[in-house]
Amino acid sequence: MAESEIFMTEMYDEGVVTEVIRPAAIVPEESARAILVELALQDVQYGGLWMSDPSRWALYDLPWAAAGQPGNSQLIGTIQVAYGTPTRYEITIYRATVTRRGTELGWTVTSLCDKALGYGHLDLATCPRASLTAPPKPFHF
Repeated sequence: MAESEIFMTEMYDEGVVTEVIRPAAIVPEESARAILVELALQDVQYGGLWMSDPSRWALYDLPWAAAGQPGNSQLIGTIQVAYGTPTRYEITIYRATVTRRGTELGWTVTSLCDKALGYGHLDLATCPRASLTAPPKPFHF
């Protein structure tokens, strides 16, 4: 089964918990670099537990059998991110999901985010947050 199919299967299963992070967490440049290096070093396809791409970070319960072959590994959860926002070298965390398997193992949205943010010496509670501005006024003719 393709990795995207595994993700979609887990997303529509009971026990899935998704939270929108409001206001969004903003990972400062220095911490962002440390996190990205650690996620790359702990790639699930090469003995680690993380798979990262420019839009999400995914944590698995076991390393994959081989590159591109999940084997018995199951998705614990994902963190939705946006690179280069609000400034070029920062990362915004705006949503996190814990799968049924993650819930069974005791993971929460906070613990999942804290695991990744910990590589940059941050946690979700103390991570800088985006400033929320008032919505624009309605357009009138």
